[in-house]
Amino acid sequence: MKSISKILMVITVLLSYINGFAQVNSANETTQNTPQFTAVFNNYFSIKDAFVSSDASMAATKATSMVIAIKAVDIGKLSSEEHNAWMKVTNDLTISAGAISKSKNVSQQRQAFALLSKRMYELAKGSNQAVPVFYQHCPMFDKGKGANWLSKESATKNPYYGNTMLTCGSVTETINNSK
Repeated sequence: MKSISKILMVITVLLSYINGFAQVNSANETTQNTPQFTAVFNNYFSIKDAFVSSDASMAATKATSMVIAIKAVDIGKLSSEEHNAWMKVTNDLTISAGAISKSKNVSQQRQAFALLSKRMYELAKGSNQAVPVFYQHCPMFDKGKGANWLSKESATKNPYYGNTMLTCGSVTETINNSK
């Protein structure tokens, strides 16, 4: 039974990777987004959505896909600015996504998501975004220290508290640096 579960996990990861690859090719043809980062961002947003639903299993699966997408980035195809941004964040992205993928505890996963979000913000600022990305803040997470996240929508859907406090937070910045 465990081997079937592992096989299904591998198939899910491979399908996510193929989907990300297809989205990269589609984005390359229709947007100004950095194609090398499209799968990374798409997986990040999927992780965020899993936390909004408090779905630790889906967050882990999408985080595994994100690690694969991170490793698939071809730095030779990045602009100088994008290369610099990528080199500053890639290690922390891999560690944070890896921590989420290995945990079944949504609280622990959300702690790793805070650092993942911080580094994704830096990447968003240093790369082309074909559409606006909203940088949002929850003031209550981590015993009042607060935490941020990126979203494709301006409406707040808090990944740190999910349905408990779904709309807690606000947009602090709109990133729209398409070139």
